[in-house]
Amino acid sequence: MLKLIRLEWKKNRIGKYARNALILTGVLFLMLLTVAGELESVETRFSYGRDMLKSGVEMFTNLSFVIFTSVMLAAFIVGTYRDKTINLMFSYPISRKMILGSQMAAVWIFNFTALVLSKIAIFAALAATRRLTHISAQSIALGSGMFYAEILADSAVMVSIGFVSLPVGMFLKSSKAAVIAGVVIVCFTQGNIGSYTLMGNIPFYTVLLAASAVSVFASLYRVETRDV
Repeated sequence: MLKLIRLEWKKNRIGKYARNALILTGVLFLMLLTVAGELESVETRFSYGRDMLKSGVEMFTNLSFVIFTSVMLAAFIVGTYRDKTINLMFSYPISRKMILGSQMAAVWIFNFTALVLSKIAIFAALAATRRLTHISAQSIALGSGMFYAEILADSAVMVSIGFVSLPVGMFLKSSKAAVIAGVVIVCFTQGNIGSYTLMGNIPFYTVLLAASAVSVFASLYRVETRDV
């Protein structure tokens, strides 16, 4: 499986995705840098229960990488079905489930790692620029184990939720459909209507995780005999 994952990364030129993720992280940091002081002052002024700066970083990084996950699923999997190149891969003396599973794993591992590193890098950069933004030390607890545990758990959930877009793209055999589905997911998970938002809503995220598991199962179901 590991060899297949590395082959998928090599075949799809993973370096360009790493470069794009790095650029995305830089853009998100600059954007958050401009509003970090305001978020901090709003938190102090209104005494919100959850740190707004931390929520802001999580929202923008999650939003970006759910879409990033959908884009990679479109390129790694949906595109091969659309262009029929998956037929050549399925002609190899390897289980189809193993091939498709390695493609999914390649996307998941990359985006999980990229999202975790992006969040940590942005938090560290914001902490290093406290003199510019006047952020308090309590807002970014880089020395707390729980801080990193939350980042790991949240990143795993968000990247997994991105897989809900996979069956949409595969059913329609359209990369655009997969990306659009990712955008719709982001609107539901990170958006808000007035003061109401589903961001951080555990029951809603549980339903989406279940939908993600069903999506992966549906993509692998009968793949050994299904015509492509």
